[in-house]
Amino acid sequence: MLHILLHFLVPAAICAIFFRSHWKTAYLIMLATMLVDIDHIFANPIYDPTRCSIGFHPLHRLPVIALYGCLCFLPKTKLLGIGLVIHMGLDSLDCQFTNGHWLNVYAGDF
Repeated sequence: MLHILLHFLVPAAICAIFFRSHWKTAYLIMLATMLVDIDHIFANPIYDPTRCSIGFHPLHRLPVIALYGCLCFLPKTKLLGIGLVIHMGLDSLDCQFTNGHWLNVYAGDF
């Protein structure tokens, strides 16, 4: 439950600190990045509280996360990139607390 709450609070804090002049738009864009979890529907079971998303789900793999990082440096995609990087960071943190590692060690291809 704390993990989900952080997906709302951390972007809010980032928007309040760094995007104060247009925080509402920035926050909505960052919240929209939670749609990246759509890739969970391809897993069986769809939800497993002990499964680490990082390295397991297609949109949570390291090459794709690197692409999210690149989006942070382009003016038109900066907010999207920041939101996605925050999302992946929080998911990785959840992996560490839940399973003791930062990414799915059983991931197939990266």
